[in-house]
Amino acid sequence: MVIDLPANFIEQVKNIDWSAVREAVKDYRPALTVLRDTWDREILAQISEGHLFVRDSILNEAIANNIGMQGTIRGVVLRSHANGRLDLVCTTAKKYKTIELSGTIEEFIHDGDKSYAVYRVREKNIPDHGFISWVFSRISLSMVERIMGHLDVSDRLPVDIRGNKIYVDFHEVLAASKLGRTEFQGHPLTDMIEIEGAVVQDGGIMFDTKLNVPDDVRASLRAVLRETGSPDAQANTGEGGEH
Repeated sequence: MVIDLPANFIEQVKNIDWSAVREAVKDYRPALTVLRDTWDREILAQISEGHLFVRDSILNEAIANNIGMQGTIRGVVLRSHANGRLDLVCTTAKKYKTIELSGTIEEFIHDGDKSYAVYRVREKNIPDHGFISWVFSRISLSMVERIMGHLDVSDRLPVDIRGNKIYVDFHEVLAASKLGRTEFQGHPLTDMIEIEGAVVQDGGIMFDTKLNVPDDVRASLRAVLRETGSPDAQANTGEGGEH
């Protein structure tokens, strides 16, 4: 099928300064490379639509790569269930090497200024320790911490236990990641994506996401289009620049 292009469109294309476009894109290349290496097109589409499903295997790999060996918690493996429960199997440097937790995510927030999660423990177990496990299951996790000593992960991932709630601050970990260290027009890429909540589902977690592109970034992208086109193209961009 042959499509007839409007004469004014062809004229606008002829008038574009492609060298200027290449120079503009060159400035964005580091950010685009990091995005391409981190997320594929499908993931970016999910983020833009407001929901991103991440499978347990991906989350467990990310945890294993970031947890380190300096804390008392040496490993965490999670498993998500359709009933909203999130099970955690924690390997520790304490006397009781394995701790099993089952609970729910109460908060999961990332908005640039803060990045944290709140996990409420509903059930606890120390496998193969009979009476100790029975006692463990009936006292709060903060009481367990007083008995066993502080349960920490790493200096970059502060964990605070209050009653049966675990507060995890992952702001520093994100800031040290490739996304956090890469800027686009002076803005870290991590600041352009917000997470407003998380729902545990069978086999993974569904995150409520929102794109937050700063006004100056949008303006610079529009400016590239205006500067590289004809006067007619500039007028059209002004009228339909939001599309």
